Amino acid sequence: MSNTPLRVAVIVASTRQGRFGSTVARWFDRQTGQHPGLEIEVLDLAETPLPVVLGGDLSTEDSAILAPVTGLLERAEAYVVLTPEYNHSYPAALKNLIDWHYTQWRAKPVGFVSYGGLGGGLRAVEHLRPVFAELHAVTIRDGVSFHSPWTDFDAEANHRDQEGCASAAKLMLDQLAWWGRALRTARAELPYSA
Repeated sequence: MSNTPLRVAVIVASTRQGRFGSTVARWFDRQTGQHPGLEIEVLDLAETPLPVVLGGDLSTEDSAILAPVTGLLERAEAYVVLTPEYNHSYPAALKNLIDWHYTQWRAKPVGFVSYGGLGGGLRAVEHLRPVFAELHAVTIRDGVSFHSPWTDFDAEANHRDQEGCASAAKLMLDQLAWWGRALRTARAELPYSA
């Protein structure tokens, strides 16, 4: 089991028109490619609009949208949330995704890549930590944060401080992989109860 790749869902949280998240996602995709032992699936919330009314009977259309997302989150053994900071917090589409799911997050690690103005999206991350704690997920301490990044990336999504940013991504992914494998083993040996 230890040689089996760790299945990681990368969640691109921004749905805003003209969003910068696509650039950060392209950069992060290259970082995950440098990390052996990870199997990446991307969930881009701009391409997967989820129903906004929770609970009750779902329409056939809403069920068809939700089922593959739920399956992806269920399969994942770890998550990376790539989020901007909107009004000192995270996007509504991300909260909607989180609220549609509960058991999928349990006893699994969550890492963060954030971006925004001077805060670099860190306030969004700090708001997400207690939300994921409530869902019995483990958040990774170290993350990647881009402060006012709009002029720091070129057209190919290369960052001007490539070495520093790549180092931060590697540290976060190393920690995510450690927690992901440890929790995979723990879940297999003793099912988690909440």
